[in-house]
Amino acid sequence: MTATGSYSRRMEELLVSHGYPALFLLSFLAATLLPLGSEWLLVVLLLKGFDPTLSVSLAALGNTLGAMTTYAIGLWGGSFLIGRVLRIDEKARNRAERVYVRYGRWSLLLSWLPVVGDPLCLVGGVLRVGLVPFVALVGVGKLARYLAVALLVLQGGA
Repeated sequence: MTATGSYSRRMEELLVSHGYPALFLLSFLAATLLPLGSEWLLVVLLLKGFDPTLSVSLAALGNTLGAMTTYAIGLWGGSFLIGRVLRIDEKARNRAERVYVRYGRWSLLLSWLPVVGDPLCLVGGVLRVGLVPFVALVGVGKLARYLAVALLVLQGGA
């Protein structure tokens, strides 16, 4: 076994041995701008007999709270991001806000997608989507994803 394979195996054993807290933390971190995934740990825990309802709930909660962190970065760092990093002028920003208000809010249901999900949450903060609609849309999307993963695992194991 390679050093990388050995490290990966030890990391997996560590996360599995911490069960629910590890799932919550990994799900949280995976919803920030860090390039992580948490579905694999949900699958492993379910295959090891962990409670499906609690596992899905903790993963969805952790992932939604992580998305709220990304939202907060956009909310409070928005001016800096728009003006200094992205260099978007006032006219382009106003146009983007009108489009996002009209269609973009519903795109938050897709915040569970790899690559585009985290930026959607960031834009939600930058464009000041209300917290309640943000949490509702993101939470539904993330819960649906973890629920689908769990159902596939449980039906595949039956």
